[in-house]
Amino acid sequence: METHLKRTPLATIHENLGARMMEFGGWWMPVQYAGILEEHKAVRTAAGLFDISHMGELVVSGLGAEAYLNGLFTNDVRLLSPGKGQYSLMLNGNGGVIDDLILYKREDGSFFLIVNASKIEEDFAWMQSRLPADVTLENQSGHWAGLALQGPRAAELLHQMLGAECLLPSRNRLLELQIANGPVLLARTGYTGEDGFEWFCPAQVATFWWERILEAGRDLGVLPCGLGARDTLRMEACYPLNGLDLSPTLTPLEAGLAQFVKFEKGDFTGRTALETQRTEGVQRKLSALVMQGKTPPPRPHYPVLHQGQLVTETTSGTLSPTLGLGIALAYLPTDLSVPGTELTVEIRGRPFPALVAPRPLYRRPEKPAPTL
Repeated sequence: METHLKRTPLATIHENLGARMMEFGGWWMPVQYAGILEEHKAVRTAAGLFDISHMGELVVSGLGAEAYLNGLFTNDVRLLSPGKGQYSLMLNGNGGVIDDLILYKREDGSFFLIVNASKIEEDFAWMQSRLPADVTLENQSGHWAGLALQGPRAAELLHQMLGAECLLPSRNRLLELQIANGPVLLARTGYTGEDGFEWFCPAQVATFWWERILEAGRDLGVLPCGLGARDTLRMEACYPLNGLDLSPTLTPLEAGLAQFVKFEKGDFTGRTALETQRTEGVQRKLSALVMQGKTPPPRPHYPVLHQGQLVTETTSGTLSPTLGLGIALAYLPTDLSVPGTELTVEIRGRPFPALVAPRPLYRRPEKPAPTL
């Protein structure tokens, strides 16, 4: 291991479990345990447990917190009541994506943000430079550990742990629990296309909860999962990954995230550029590609051609365990982004056929029963 890499509170646990480890965004993280295919299947059929302690946690509070965040982010923070969350994006002046994040309102004037691991310092500096006098910004990333329990049996497992009477949060809600071993913030957003919960606890008790959840879930088929399965799962759901599918030169409208841009709320950073793009139309769209037949799996930065002419490159690519085919994401010229368009992806110098497909490539069979 490189000595300069950051370690989550669970890094030693991953090593002891025999996980294959790698660098990710400056962190020493598990790629896989039993194997990507097995872990992927566990999440689709039962549940998988991921270490997301590398993600950042920022706290924004004060009388002007709501207005401040509404001017920084694309979604409408005013729509949040206490205990509710939303996906949003923080943009630069050109409408490019600095980061995509989850924002929760804990109570009036208090917000809890989950930001991408490689963007913690950049996000904090950007937000700090625009901080008004009546707002406080704290980087609490070192205080929290995060565990993501994803899959159709995740709610069943949490009810076993917390009691059948515990009202679990519904999607995009946050539940604050005061239980043994300290407070827990239990959210329900997910990034796998399945029902999913995020369990945030003090870093010093992360090992206790990791082992407790795995032990409680053993008979349900719950497995520890790494970054490899996270990537195949989120790609089947066509969720863009910051740093690959999102960047400061790409906008939410090009990425197909217009539903999270609330023009009607008023001004926000990047709005002018997005207004122009909305009026004139985008020239490229983030699209899903499905390889045809048995081909090597595509990876990021592979050339994409139309009728022999280079038109773009893949931003993400992998083998889909569910489809049994290679899949990719790529920003295609708008006229080529129509599902059914025939393209070619060049893999290690050889051309292979691909089709543009509707997003997402996977939807879970049914929604979980309504709760809180």
